[in-house]
Amino acid sequence: MSADGKWNMTMKTPMGEQNGTLDLKTDGGTLTGEMSGATGTAAVENGTVDGNALAWSAKITSPMPMTLEFKGTVDGDTLTGEVKLGAFGNAPFTGTRG
Repeated sequence: MSADGKWNMTMKTPMGEQNGTLDLKTDGGTLTGEMSGATGTAAVENGTVDGNALAWSAKITSPMPMTLEFKGTVDGDTLTGEVKLGAFGNAPFTGTRG
């Protein structure tokens, strides 16, 4: 299942729900793209694809500098997974292809 395309995402963080978009492109086992939300835009870094499993990181600067580490699974037009929020633990995320 291809992860290519634009996704509407929601992360359930300790600071409440954070909504944004994720624009992904796959090339073999490599995942690239961009995340956008209320706190700005960040490039998808270190992205990998293994079947339906995706993993990537994104460096944000707001509300504070940290690297978010995502692991998720694509199932049709749904993306689900977990994001590591630096020292703030893990949070679930969901996405729908938009």
